[in-house]
Amino acid sequence: MPDEPDQPDKPDQPDRPDRPEPGRDRLRGALSRPSRRQAVVAVLLAVLGFTFVVQVRDTKANDTYAGLRESELIQVLDGLTGTAERARREVDRLESRRDALLDENQARAAALDEAEQRVRTLNIIAGLVPVAGEGLRITITETTSRVSVGSLLDTVQELRTAGAEAMEFNDEIRLGADSSFQNAVGGIELDDQLLEPPYVLDVIGDPHVLRTALTFSTGPVETLETLDGAKVTIEEPERVEVTSVREAVRPAYAELGTGQ
Repeated sequence: MPDEPDQPDKPDQPDRPDRPEPGRDRLRGALSRPSRRQAVVAVLLAVLGFTFVVQVRDTKANDTYAGLRESELIQVLDGLTGTAERARREVDRLESRRDALLDENQARAAALDEAEQRVRTLNIIAGLVPVAGEGLRITITETTSRVSVGSLLDTVQELRTAGAEAMEFNDEIRLGADSSFQNAVGGIELDDQLLEPPYVLDVIGDPHVLRTALTFSTGPVETLETLDGAKVTIEEPERVEVTSVREAVRPAYAELGTGQ
């Protein structure tokens, strides 16, 4: 057999490198270096997923009453209505109690203020505290004869009738409801203390009313000047101060009446 012609050997083809896969490379690049658009899409997908989860949970919660019959739903509604009504009544009760406590506190505060005012007034009337205010200063000076106890007492009584709230002789003796006058050597004895002339009487009250009570015809000033021969001077200072006080005396016989 004739020899077959030798076929030329085909040159070995070099191994071709694997071609890159474009899809996988793009996915890897997107995960490692996401673009702004991809980041926005990812956020939107996350929000959508969260919304879906919440909706599923709400649906499950609403399914609690889904299987109830109409009568059972009415009972549930009645129970909720009763609870709301009880809560409303409790709120009304608490508000009423609050208003009552406020009224009670206001009434107690008003009573306390009134009691304190009465105590202050009684202390002033009794001469237990120093006071100051509008008023007169009356100076009675003996000239031709001695001033009588009767004339001095009439002067004090007229001033009391005119609304004198506090009186003091010679800056040292406070007059009270139970004050007494007696003749004494060298002057007049007032509440067991010697009062020497000139007699200076400080009076707190309405100056005009007090002056009128002293100066009317046949009044204290005219009596002192004509019958006792005294000189009477009436001044109206800007402020009269009565600093002396009386000692509080506990009653020996008088007691509060029943119900006081």
